Amino acid sequence: MKLERFAGDDPRDLLRALRSALGAGPAIAVGAADGLPADVPAGTAVVLTTSGSTGVPKSVVLSRHALTASALATRERIGAGQWLLPLAPTYIAGVQVLVRGLVEGTEPAVLSGRFSARAFAHVVSGMRSSRGGERVPTYTSLVPAQLQTLVDAAAESAEVQRALASFEAILVGGQALPVALRERAAELGARIVRTYGSTETSGGCVYDGVPLDGVRVAEVGGELRIAGPVLADGYLDAELTARTFATDGDGIRWYRTGDAGAVADGAVSVTGRIDNVIVSGGVNVSLDRVERAVRELPGLADAVVVGAPDERWGETPVVVATRRAEDAPSLDVVRAAVAAAVGKPARPSRLVLVDALPRLASGKPDRQAIRSLVRGQGEPAS
Repeated sequence: MKLERFAGDDPRDLLRALRSALGAGPAIAVGAADGLPADVPAGTAVVLTTSGSTGVPKSVVLSRHALTASALATRERIGAGQWLLPLAPTYIAGVQVLVRGLVEGTEPAVLSGRFSARAFAHVVSGMRSSRGGERVPTYTSLVPAQLQTLVDAAAESAEVQRALASFEAILVGGQALPVALRERAAELGARIVRTYGSTETSGGCVYDGVPLDGVRVAEVGGELRIAGPVLADGYLDAELTARTFATDGDGIRWYRTGDAGAVADGAVSVTGRIDNVIVSGGVNVSLDRVERAVRELPGLADAVVVGAPDERWGETPVVVATRRAEDAPSLDVVRAAVAAAVGKPARPSRLVLVDALPRLASGKPDRQAIRSLVRGQGEPAS
């Protein structure tokens, strides 16, 4: 099957390309990647190059079957209706909003340009529609940073609050969702669904800890593995495919997520990346656990924790957050909270405050840029 690069940035153009790719083709390449082949296996709909927020970008091969299986499972779990796309369309969460619209036979509403609470509320106000005299439910997908922007604005804007509360469900994924932020959103009437997944699983495949229908999640040696019809065919890199996807003795194909977690009574919990660990004073410290503890503190819901060299301890956690809240805690308070939640060896050595966190187009924090900032000329705060 022919592979054609999608070079535009208009979601409506991508929607048209996806409509063709989910049908007879050709397949489309989405995201920045060089050296792509002219042909891909039959059944391929999208070759999506990941953001590479923590490593080298990977080109993931997604079939028509996997993408539509994900969209149908989402509809089965949360219902059918009209979708709003406020995300970059060239990442899996954005692609899936468009695919869900195609499966529903409706064109998603699109928030174009820079994301803001005002623009969000304006687009949402135009989505109110009915079918056969009945209201059509609406849905959207956000990253935590976007939800934080909306929750903060809704405290002073009735229009933003109404927009948040108007959705039947708001999927939130891409990174961990702080409990405090979810509670604030719920108080405003927002119906939040936490999602877990990746490009390799055609987007979120676990909703509020429960796998979508047809999806299986298992814990093997502390690592989460996923099976089901939503799995990608692999990568353009055959060796990487062989390392990341494995078939067991029963013929079931599993994706090795690289995430640490557990499965208990059917509920999936994720504790962080297996490789997002530093050694501080001879003790292994999970930066993901530190980050979760820090994000529960007032004013630090958007904080990112990275490792930085330290003359005494070898490496220590460093907290990076925006200058946004007058009640943001001091470094001493942060260290005490982390010590209580994770242990003394995990205490951050610095609190770096910046005007804005570097972010990828997907809305996720650009962790490579944040590490460079910390290891270069970070601004310590007390």
